[in-house]
Amino acid sequence: MILYNITFTVSNEIEEDFVQWMKGTHIPDIFATGLFIEHKFFRLLNSPDDNVTNYSVQFFAENTKKLIEYESRFATPLRYETQARYGEKALAFRTLMESVD
Repeated sequence: MILYNITFTVSNEIEEDFVQWMKGTHIPDIFATGLFIEHKFFRLLNSPDDNVTNYSVQFFAENTKKLIEYESRFATPLRYETQARYGEKALAFRTLMESVD
């Protein structure tokens, strides 16, 4: 199992819109690619800055082949949508993890 994690640092001034857009549009768009089997959306509780809130969106793929397909076919336009909508007010970094059995 592969975990594709996107962590966002979100300015508090756009936080409500960001959460609604993620839940109603962006996360469903990523999940609709059919390459992930599960997803989760978290708010981090220990943000060191009172002006931002951190969120983690986790997508689970069966294998790296599915993730590579997502990256090559879908990731760039979906990332652009977030950047175009929020610019510097929602910064993201991504990590990949593999389950250890």
